[in-house]
Amino acid sequence: MDLLKFKKNIEEKLQLTEKMLGDPEVISDLEKLQKLGMEHKTLTDLSNLYNTYETKLSDIEEINQLYNANELEEEEYTTMIDETERSINKLKKEIIYYIVPKSEYDERNILMEIRSGAGGDEAALFASELMRMYIRYAEIKNWKYETIDLTENELGGIKTAVLKIKGEKIFEKLKYESGVHRVQRVPQTESSGRVHTSTATVAVLPEVNDIDVEINDSDLKIDTYRAGGAGGQHVNKTDSAVRITHLPTGIVVASQNSRSQHQNKDVAMNVLRTKIFELKFEKQQRDFSDARKSQVGTGDRSEKIRTYNFPQNRVTDHRIHYTSHRINEIMDGDIDEFINALTETDLMKKIEKLEL
Repeated sequence: MDLLKFKKNIEEKLQLTEKMLGDPEVISDLEKLQKLGMEHKTLTDLSNLYNTYETKLSDIEEINQLYNANELEEEEYTTMIDETERSINKLKKEIIYYIVPKSEYDERNILMEIRSGAGGDEAALFASELMRMYIRYAEIKNWKYETIDLTENELGGIKTAVLKIKGEKIFEKLKYESGVHRVQRVPQTESSGRVHTSTATVAVLPEVNDIDVEINDSDLKIDTYRAGGAGGQHVNKTDSAVRITHLPTGIVVASQNSRSQHQNKDVAMNVLRTKIFELKFEKQQRDFSDARKSQVGTGDRSEKIRTYNFPQNRVTDHRIHYTSHRINEIMDGDIDEFINALTETDLMKKIEKLEL
């Protein structure tokens, strides 16, 4: 795997960005300046990794020369070679992470939609536990989150929920969570002790903006109504909740968690843009179906991606055949082992396609 053949290209790009950062036109455009600054930092980090990588390769040659000249004992030689090769392998992974093509949406915040699936009340309860799992994960990562929409049943389970999560590289981290999540356990309402299987679906989409999706006002039907749930007298007296129907697609979104009708409308429009984008995104994915087969998973919500088996204390991701026996910790938001395993597998798939 010849990583060094990319180095010249990286150095040329770095020199170009340094030149552009001094351009008065760039300096006067804050958005362009910030974007170019981030690119410059990435290229600088990658250039430094390459320099360290080359140094370690030279160290290997020097250690071998010393050993061949009988200036190193066998044990000392083995130790030095092992340590240097470990460093080289670590640097390889870091360099590859930078040079493998990324999704243009990886840096974005996300909207996460969780719905109960097959299994009635038990499915709704499981959906609420998944929601808590992702909220706990966001708290562990110090990400900000808010509940955009929430519909519960009488037992406290979730029929549907929409979360907005903000932070660094969130779509990159959570994009593999889209799909059908299956739970196997004895429901609280089951008197005979039989294990039941229920499902919930998760959709993770990058947050979109006006540039990504254009919506005509004439295509919208906007209704206001009184918000339900907690909120005291304010909820009962003010038609602050907003429901928006996009007539061309039939998509309906709602927001009721803000006190202000204006704020709820802004939130609902954000969700609507994302849902319309989802249609475009899914079509794009279908158009590139052959490419998708080589990835970790399609992310389609019809695809069963993970099983949570409580009696056996087991969580299995079916896409990469990865199993963990830490179900309580995982349901409490400690899901990094799955995130990392999925990311690593996808990265390796992409590396196979590169001519390295």
